[in-house]
Amino acid sequence: MSPAIRPRIPRIPRAVRLPLLATGLLVGGGCAALGLHHPASAPYPLPTVDRPAPTSGAPRRADGSTLTDEQARAALITQTDLGAPWTATRGAATWRDGLLKSRTTAAECQRLLDALYGDELLGAPARIAVGLDDADTEAQLRYQIAARRPADVDATLAWLRTLPVRCARFTATTELGLPEDVQVVDAPLPEVGDVRQGLRVTVASVTPDGQRYLLTIDVAAVRVGEDAFALTNGGLGDVPNDATQAAVQIGALRLADIRRQGRAQV
Repeated sequence: MSPAIRPRIPRIPRAVRLPLLATGLLVGGGCAALGLHHPASAPYPLPTVDRPAPTSGAPRRADGSTLTDEQARAALITQTDLGAPWTATRGAATWRDGLLKSRTTAAECQRLLDALYGDELLGAPARIAVGLDDADTEAQLRYQIAARRPADVDATLAWLRTLPVRCARFTATTELGLPEDVQVVDAPLPEVGDVRQGLRVTVASVTPDGQRYLLTIDVAAVRVGEDAFALTNGGLGDVPNDATQAAVQIGALRLADIRRQGRAQV
């Protein structure tokens, strides 16, 4: 296995974040300090993952996967993988309805907003998913194992690859009527799996009384043989990329290992 990975994504400048009491986008003191911390014990970097050999003999699901439900659950990342301050999620982040539930006239960009809001990055409800919260910053990471055929996953990855050009910058409007300035850039990922794509999406706006906010979301999707996973890591302010990189590395390694174990048992 090769230890080489692509360089980390440089941080974008940290925007000034002020309370959005008038819009109900933030709650209580938990949104206070936005000095986002790197996961203290995240095992990063990890070895890259070899491409798994073609599966033979194991029964296939309609989506092409050879994983059992138990194996799919075992392939999920956990709070232990990322280390403190990550914990099991307490529910949907308050910024999800307030900021991601928005409309734009650009069709492909609307598709992206809908996929982010609905947690359907790979185009369909996940087979199994887990949510993790950064207790210090209120960032939230959503990780899901896909329930789609490899060809469909590759088509979605190809679409994601076009977005830094097609949706490099566009405007949207929230349900509360706030205008948003949305930017999408390519985000390098570790060289794992067979096909992968990463994005960094930022959503900026100003309330009528001049208060500002910035939502930053890391997006990653990876296919490993017949199976695939996607994740989002989002929060208010500048979200450090380390947790995203670690989750991609760990997720691909674990999925490949579980697939190997499945082949050995056939």
